[in-house]
Amino acid sequence: MARRKVIVTRRWPEEVEKELKSLYDVKLNEDDHPMSVAELQDALRSADAVLPTVSDKITADVLDANPLCTKILGNFGVGFNHIDLDAAMARGIIVTNTPDVLTDCTADIAMILLLMVARRAGEGERHLRSKSWTGWRPTHMLATKVSGKTLGLVGMGRIAKAVAKRAHFGFDMRILFYDPYPPPKEVVANLGAEPCDTFDEVLRRADFVSVHCPATKETRHLINAARLASMKPTAFLINTSRGDVVDEKALVSALQDGTIAGAGLDVYETEPKVSEELLAMENVVLLPHLGSASRETRVAMGMRALDNIKAFFAGKTPRDKVV
Repeated sequence: MARRKVIVTRRWPEEVEKELKSLYDVKLNEDDHPMSVAELQDALRSADAVLPTVSDKITADVLDANPLCTKILGNFGVGFNHIDLDAAMARGIIVTNTPDVLTDCTADIAMILLLMVARRAGEGERHLRSKSWTGWRPTHMLATKVSGKTLGLVGMGRIAKAVAKRAHFGFDMRILFYDPYPPPKEVVANLGAEPCDTFDEVLRRADFVSVHCPATKETRHLINAARLASMKPTAFLINTSRGDVVDEKALVSALQDGTIAGAGLDVYETEPKVSEELLAMENVVLLPHLGSASRETRVAMGMRALDNIKAFFAGKTPRDKVV
């Protein structure tokens, strides 16, 4: 029996690629370039499974490829807003993702961003590397204390709960959150968290606001000019979810005019493009979408995607089926 053909759109960790090759007829993206619409359509015409990542825009146009061979999109990542789910369903294509395995690493990055922007760590390193530092003095680079402050969480899913655990037990932070589908009361109590009646209450009360919600039509620009204006002028915004949850132009304005004190970002609205205004600001910490970027986590994500397509080809329902 001929082996199933699988196309991987970007390079994956070596351990995962090796496992894929042992099971399937695999075509890798050897030079790891972003695939064009035409290349993605060719993949859908020729492979039984296509394994995309967040950087691949699987639009309705891409999914309109004919004749269609692909039966499953085994997405590498928990987010799937880059895939047109309605178009996939219309073409009869299963879509899976890789939840759970990236929770801790993404929570770590959220805390890194929070600490760096509050304590001006990125700015301080640039100051040192430029050889501008003249020595310790009492008023040099005064920053914001983190311990004991209030952290507001937008959403209370797996990653937000992991951030709450780190912040509350590691830094004695008070935890506020808003989620229309909150976790069980005992989970909230164990994290020392306080649910708020509204999203806007979180923004008004928090010293740090960390965004942890999926990118959907409803959450696009959830953080807009009006909501930024409702935050404390001493507050910081942290985003490790998806770039378009935040109106980036409104954020730039809020940072420029002192509406908020700073921001820590791992994701961007027009990623990989980052606005020149953000790049020029000292009160912003910018990371290149590193949320899940540990070797252990990326291997686990790849193996989870592999488990999903193995289940599908065995006639079973993948555990991480999105549609």
